[in-house]
Amino acid sequence: MRSFRSIRNRLFLLFMGCMTGILIVMSILYYNRTLTIIHTKVSDIAEKNISQTAGLFNLMLQGYNSLSKSLNSNYELTRLLQETASNPAVAIMNERMITNIIGAAYYSRNEVVGIHILAEDGKVYSYERQFAGVIDNNYAQTEWYKKLGESSGNMVWLGLYPGSPINTMQQRNNVFVFGRKLYDLTSHKEIGILVIETNPSPIMEALSNVSISPGTKVYILDENRKIIASSEQKYAKRPELDKLPKPSRDEKIVVDNTSNQLIVAAGTSMAGWTIYGLTPKRDIQAEVYQTTKFLIIVVVLLIVLSTLLASIVSRNIASPLKLLIREMKKVEMGNFSGRVNVNSFDEINSLVSSFNRMVQRMDELIETIKISTVSEKNAQLQALQSQVNPHFLYNTLDMIYWMLDEQENEQLSRVVLSLSQMFRYSSNWEEASRTTLGRELEQIRHYLTIIETRLDGRLQTEMAIDDKWLNVTLPKMTLQPIIENAVKYGLEPLGGLGVLKVGTEAHGNKLHIRIEDNGVGMDASTLERVRVSLSHKPFSETMISMESGTRRGIGLRNVHDRLVMMFGEAYGLFIDSASKQGTTVEIIIPIPPKGENEHEHIDRG
Repeated sequence: MRSFRSIRNRLFLLFMGCMTGILIVMSILYYNRTLTIIHTKVSDIAEKNISQTAGLFNLMLQGYNSLSKSLNSNYELTRLLQETASNPAVAIMNERMITNIIGAAYYSRNEVVGIHILAEDGKVYSYERQFAGVIDNNYAQTEWYKKLGESSGNMVWLGLYPGSPINTMQQRNNVFVFGRKLYDLTSHKEIGILVIETNPSPIMEALSNVSISPGTKVYILDENRKIIASSEQKYAKRPELDKLPKPSRDEKIVVDNTSNQLIVAAGTSMAGWTIYGLTPKRDIQAEVYQTTKFLIIVVVLLIVLSTLLASIVSRNIASPLKLLIREMKKVEMGNFSGRVNVNSFDEINSLVSSFNRMVQRMDELIETIKISTVSEKNAQLQALQSQVNPHFLYNTLDMIYWMLDEQENEQLSRVVLSLSQMFRYSSNWEEASRTTLGRELEQIRHYLTIIETRLDGRLQTEMAIDDKWLNVTLPKMTLQPIIENAVKYGLEPLGGLGVLKVGTEAHGNKLHIRIEDNGVGMDASTLERVRVSLSHKPFSETMISMESGTRRGIGLRNVHDRLVMMFGEAYGLFIDSASKQGTTVEIIIPIPPKGENEHEHIDRG
């Protein structure tokens, strides 16, 4: 397990895994694509072959049909077949003439091996290569004769026979047999039956054209799904031909590639036959098997090559890293004098350079830390000593309060107590710079105690704060500077009774804290300067002066900036004032969504 976690072994496995995965995926894609292409090409070839074969059959059967029609339309032949001669010499002459006419038709096509005319009077006229005239006397009871007898003059394609169905002496060679009834074209009288036998070689050659592999089986079926011809010598293992797809009139060729064999079928318009070619899939995939073997050999060789490359690459990457790890262990033990010198990839060289600089910097920092430790201890002592001063002031104010309380100076005692509470609140920033509206109001009441005492009854305060907003968060010391400005710059110069109102009002998800006074107010120019200061625009030269409006703008600017920093640009201070009509300052802060811990006191100073 430890060896597996090393970077060299992981790089080796990663490289090998990637290369092997890519090879496998590419091999599968190549194999599937090759198989699809081969199947498509084989299907196209099979479709073209069977289409050509169907065309050859139509041409061949048209030629045979024309041969039979030429005999039926021969006026001399139809006359001789109907003539009854009483003179034996004339009868022999007529038979010879009939034989000559048949012989002329026989020699018009090379594949014809026999022509027979079965006359109505029972006579048989034949022209064959050998053994002419040896007739099967029971031909009238045969199936082929019945088919011809039931026909109405159209061509009847009887199919392949192991020998001549008429001449009993010619039973050795296969023949293709067809025929039709002969009629007198003038009187439409039936005068006999024509039977033609041909060499089946052209048909078998046409069937072989359908074959695309040694295992292809070709069948010709008639309209009753019976075999007319087949490429097989025996039909014992023939497939279930009734279940094979049959081409329709609109679809002359059918290609079925869904089973374990490729089936192509085409119809012949001349005879109503259907030609089938059945090729096993294993024959089609023979070429794919050879391709697969070659592909496997190539993949194995590539995997071996990838193994060698992965070993070389992982070693080149891992070696400098191992050297770097050894030096890092030395640094871990406290030895900062070591340096690593390698010449590898740019990234590793950069890493080594960074390590060397880091070690050098660490050595320098250790010395710096040693020097700064003494200074830090001194700073801590000074910080502890500085904490004595606020406690001294708290204790002094408490002592003054108790002294005044003993002298029963209640009013001044309250002032000192309020001053002490405000000093504690304003100077305690240890927890956070945030507080709640409730805590802020507590400090405002302390401040108002001091102000009301100083103004001696000239200040009237009205508080209208909804209790549900007491836990809303806002920056510490937000209300006090605004109220101080209202008293100092608005109510004190008034000279009479001043009224200070503090209230809250919610608008959507914003809380408006309104501080309103009935003091002297501000003129338009002073109000504009204060508003400009709140908008974070640069101060003009007049804003730097020490007039009252400027000092008020600077105090409000501090509160506004802290609100913006805490809540965002949508919140802050908004001021409205008019000369001799008072001033209204609105503090806009967000209302926390329901579910938040609004009851937590952020500042307890």
